[in-house]
This record gives sequence, C-alpha cells and structure tokens, in this order.
Amino acid sequence: MTSAAPVAAPPSRLALYLQLIRWDRPAGWLLLLWPTLSALWIAADGFPGWHLLAVFTLGTVLMRSAGCCVNDVADRDFDRHVKRTAQRPVTTGAVSVKEALGLGAALALLSFGLVLTTNPPTILLSFGALAVAIVYPFAKRVLAMPQAVLGVAFSFGIPMAFAAALGGTEWNLRSVPLSAWALLVANLFWVLAYDTEYAMVDRDDDLRIGVRSSAVALGRFDVAGIMAFYAIHLGLWTWLSLRLGLGRWFLLGVAVAAAQAVWHFLLIRGRERDPCFRAFRANHWLGFAVFAGTVLDLTLRH
Repeated sequence: MTSAAPVAAPPSRLALYLQLIRWDRPAGWLLLLWPTLSALWIAADGFPGWHLLAVFTLGTVLMRSAGCCVNDVADRDFDRHVKRTAQRPVTTGAVSVKEALGLGAALALLSFGLVLTTNPPTILLSFGALAVAIVYPFAKRVLAMPQAVLGVAFSFGIPMAFAAALGGTEWNLRSVPLSAWALLVANLFWVLAYDTEYAMVDRDDDLRIGVRSSAVALGRFDVAGIMAFYAIHLGLWTWLSLRLGLGRWFLLGVAVAAAQAVWHFLLIRGRERDPCFRAFRANHWLGFAVFAGTVLDLTLRH
C-alpha cells in the first residue's frame, strides 16, 4: 500500500505579494532605471550624489511594483485567457483586488515619500507620473498601440531626474529644460521597440480575446517597426546627448547598444514566442550600455 503524496503548502501572503510585484523579474524595473539614471547623470553633469541616486533607484523599483499591482487588477479578466499570465495571483484569486490595490497604494506612497525629499518641480512631476501609470492598463481597451502610453509612463523619470538634479525651488516646471522632454520622447521609442517584442509573445492570444497591442497593429510589419523604433530611439537619444555635451565614450556605449539591437533582429525575425520573449528580457542590457557610456564619458571628462 503506497502513501499519498504530500500536499504542497499554499504560498504565504508574502510569497504571493512578491509574485504580484514580479520581484523575481528585475528586468522590468531595470528598463525604467537605466534611462532615468542616464538623465540624472547628464543633468548633474556627472555623479548626482548618493541622495538622488537612492531616491531614483528605490523610487523606480517601488513604482514599477505598484504599477504591476494596478496592471494585474485591470487585466485580470484578460489574463486568465493568456497562457503566460493565467497564474498571476490576482487572476487566480489568490490575491484579492482589494489586497492588490492596497499594496499598490502603499508602494506608491513610499515612493512619494522619497520624492518629498527632493524639490517642488520633482514633486509636481510625480503626480503626472502617477496619473500616466494608472491610465496605461486601461489604454489597451481604446488605443491601437497602447505601448505609446506605456512609453510615456516608463520615461517620466527622465524629466523628474532633470528637475531634481537642477534643483529648482519654485512650484512650477520652468526649471525643467526642453531637452529633458525631448529625451522622454526619444526613450518612448525604445519602449515601443521592446514592448512590441513583448506583445509578439502574446499576439495569438490577444487576437483571440480582442486585446489591442502594437504587435497586432503593425501586423506583418512588426519586425520592421521594431527596428525602426530602435533606430529612432538611438539616433534621437544620441543627437540630444551630443548636444548636451557628451562625447566619444558615450558613443562607444551607443555602439554597444546598437549591436544589441541587431542581435534582437536576429532573435525576433522568425516571430517565435521564446526568442521574442528573450529579446524583450535582454533589453535592459541595451539601456545599461547607454548608461555606462554616459557615466564613463562624464567621469573621464572631469
């Protein structure tokens, strides 16, 4: 007579919350972090100081985690029909909607507490960042390319970094230069590139359940569109950074980033799920290359 296999204990609340905020998938917050830190170094003309580095690093992790909570609540009825997302805690009911929203609010408040240690223009911008982060999960219901809204949400740390580093004291945004907003636009195209790769993974499921995405909108021009997004991002970011005083070491970082974009083309050209997902998850290295070039250039110049 054989004994029954032991029943696995249900995951703890902490384990479920960590799963909800994608704690085991740091690629998500790294995609936000590298362009934000690049902007911070450019605005400060070098090392921005430990305070601002801590504020923007921790704030990025906290806000990305809060965004996951809101996204999973908004998408719970869609996620159960998609293989990759069907086991998310809110979708399965392991974490309630109330719990998820409460956790998201707590994380956002912690992030806001960090922002309060900066200056008035940064605080003002944080409200815009929060609004866009809340709106994005619902954009896919009305927009053909909701990734454009995600691009704004994932790029809002750039003008915030400029605002904090430049140290404005008035309750307005006049101290935030146009170059900061231009870098936001440049970064938006990078988000379009990597999130379209991400959307290619779920395209069959999205078509079946009627979810809009850039991969669906671009159709057979998806790969060409992604490569165009990469080219626009790197070209515009490079042009703006050179105008802001960066030089050859920065260009070395851009060259490494461009080589990675070419590698991504080799991964996604077959439109297979696993290689597309691999390309998406590796994108933070592209952002890191640009950041490393920025830091190296500013460090060696001084």
